[in-house]
Formats: sequence, structure tokens, C-alpha cells
Amino acid sequence: MTRQAHDQLAKQYVAELLTLLGQVETSSDVFSEVRQADIWFVPETSSSANIPNLGLLNIIAAQSCLIEVFRNAPTVIEVRNCKLKLFAKQGEMLRQANNENIRLREEALPFLWILTPTCSPKFLKSCRAEADETNNLPTGFYLMSELDKTAIIVINQLPEISETLHLRVLGRGGTQKKAIKELVNLPERDNLLKNLLEILASWRTNLQIRDNLTNEEKEDIMNLSPAYEKQREEWKLEGKLEGKLEEQRLMVESLIEGRFGKLDQELSAIIDTVIALPRANRTQLLLNLASLSKEELLSQLENN
Repeated sequence: MTRQAHDQLAKQYVAELLTLLGQVETSSDVFSEVRQADIWFVPETSSSANIPNLGLLNIIAAQSCLIEVFRNAPTVIEVRNCKLKLFAKQGEMLRQANNENIRLREEALPFLWILTPTCSPKFLKSCRAEADETNNLPTGFYLMSELDKTAIIVINQLPEISETLHLRVLGRGGTQKKAIKELVNLPERDNLLKNLLEILASWRTNLQIRDNLTNEEKEDIMNLSPAYEKQREEWKLEGKLEGKLEEQRLMVESLIEGRFGKLDQELSAIIDTVIALPRANRTQLLLNLASLSKEELLSQLENN
């Protein structure tokens, strides 16, 4: 998945969760020269009795914050750019407070959370980011100095507990795969979980219709497949499957047309056959489409 595509998925997923806790703005402009933060979050001031339990996201959402999510481990320059966004946002808030003759307390200034799938000890040391046990934060949370108001969350180091589930969904490889399976198997069927599964299922569909998939994107498709299949069951129960099947038909047609050009009679005739394949076989066939000739594709389907 490209950095841009992963940004969109991460922003959708995290924003869906944080809307339960406060005001969420994605791709928020941060001024000095215009920069965009992945997510800008401001918590609600309602009674704590009404706050839903979102695991460690509740810690992140305890105060106003910027959230930056990376698909690959960030570079030093990328971390600096994240901190520039934070300082620009803090400056913007301080200027507004001065104009309104309001004094902002230190704790009212926003915090920065950087989410990365992996990170080396050497990199953390260069950022002066250290594990902090006094706040009962788990393995994988690293805080910079108090002055920085910044933390790095290394997703593949998080313990595999329910409190870290939503963060682990944003990881890579086996970390993400296991987290999505856990999410799919949750017993609760509330609207939040349905919305999260639909976001993941939609991104799986969007990935699959792309041309020239990378190995990483193919892995993402497989990781997202349990969410897609679970959501497909929901659509079926809600009587929406017919529309989704039509989307699937259009997706298969688009992939085959993208590979071989305008569909002729032979290619048009195999669309239903491809859709009828078992999910694993269909996914593998579509992933390998770029390496198949028309004759090889027809032969494989005839054998199936």
C-alpha cells in the first residue's frame, strides 16, 4: 500500500474511533507555510462516565493532539516535520489566545503522537525517546522530553492485548493480520465495529482493483480479506449483497479489461466463472493476472 493510500485508511479508521471521544479533523491545515496533519483531535468535555472504552486510544485522546501515522518507519527528517506541525499548531493557538486575552496553560497545548509499524533502538535513541513506566504505558510507547510533548508508538512492539487492538490494526504484516482477525472475531456487533469493518473491507476492494500491485499491497489484500468476508456476511444479512455483488462484478471486469484491453466475447463470458470461484482461488487468480496471457487465463478457468 502506498504511503498516501495508507494515510487515507489510517485516517478513516482512527477518525471513526475518535469521533466517540471528541472532535476529529483529518488532513488539518497547520499554518506557517501550509502543512497538513494526518489527524487533529480535540476531546469532548463531557462526563467521564460517558466515555467509551477504546483501549489505549483513550490515553491518546486524553488531550488535544496531532496524530501522524506512518506505513514505514519514519526518517529523522519526517519526525522533524511532524514536530514542526506540532509547534506551528501550538503557535497558532497561542496567538489566538493572546488576541482574545486568554492565558493558555501548558496542559492545554496539544501533544504529538507518531505511530510507526517498526522502529530501531538506534533511531529511538537518536530521538531521545524512552519508555516511560511511571504512566503505566505498555511496551511500544516511547516519550520524548517533556518540552517536546511528543511520543512514538512502535506498533509491532505493543503487547497483544485487547487494549492495543485498534493500534495494531494499523501495523504491517503479521501484526496487522492477527489484529484484523481479532477484530473480526469480536463478539460485540455494535455500530462502531460494523463501521470499522466496512472501512477495512472497502480498502481491500480499492486495493484489489489497482494495476501492478506490489508484494506489499498483495499482502495487505490478504490481511484485509477477513474483514471483507465478515462485512460481506453483514451485507447479505441486511439485503445489500446484490449491490455488492454488482460492485464485485465491476471490479473483476475492470481488472480483466485493464490486463487485456476491451473485453471480447470470450473474456466477457468468464466473468461469472471468476466470481463463482472460491474466495482464495479467486484472489490468487486476480493477483496473478498480470503474468497470465489470455490463453493461460482461459485454460485455468476451464480446468477449474
